Amino acid sequence: MIFYFSATGNSRYVAERVAAATGDVAVSINEWHAGGDHATAPGEAVGIVSPTYAWGLPVVVREFLRDLTLDPAPGYLWFAATYGTTPGQTGRDAEKILHGAGLALSAKFSVRMPDTWTPLFDLSDPDKVRRINEAAEPQIDGIIAKVSARARGDFMNRKTPVLLSKAVYGLEYDSMRRTSNFVVEDSCVGCGQCARNCPVGAIQMRDRRPVWVADRCAMCLGCLHRCPKFAIQYGNRTKRHGQYTHPGL
Repeated sequence: MIFYFSATGNSRYVAERVAAATGDVAVSINEWHAGGDHATAPGEAVGIVSPTYAWGLPVVVREFLRDLTLDPAPGYLWFAATYGTTPGQTGRDAEKILHGAGLALSAKFSVRMPDTWTPLFDLSDPDKVRRINEAAEPQIDGIIAKVSARARGDFMNRKTPVLLSKAVYGLEYDSMRRTSNFVVEDSCVGCGQCARNCPVGAIQMRDRRPVWVADRCAMCLGCLHRCPKFAIQYGNRTKRHGQYTHPGL
């Protein structure tokens, strides 16, 4: 079983590629009941694929890992982070949380993919996006080979020092999560897709307009990237930086 969290498709794509190659099944943690008992067969391999937010783990993934119980413990437990600039110390963070639940990671991986934090990163050039995704394919192939061989170790690339990662995550992620920065443009047609798919239920539809009913969210930007009219913006730069969903899904 491979669990993944994905707003725009990068982590889902990795999870499904690995699952297809290893005869496994990929399951969205959005659709799984956190805190439940997840039945595993003795010796089974279990994977977790997560995006990187502010050089750390999304709040959705952190909560999932804290609540995760696997009985019996998997014979091989691996973690992979998708990232744009650096995976920070996401592997170390996941390892510490799982250790608290009595679970030990066997291997850690990373895959560089388009960075979907468009308040900062520009995804408006399709050729640039295509090149990044093409370069990700051999990285995913490497994960498949190592998972198939049950290789053990830390195979993550471009990590940042622990103290620096902690500082960036501590200073930036909570600020990034402020929903007051979202703007809904007049092109909104009230389809409600943003509210239905928000992983933390932070959006409600009122008079056919999305309203953020929590002051913090996961900040996955799935609402922005998947809006059919590109009517949801975050700050004043996302409009010119484009939308993104993984083309392989």
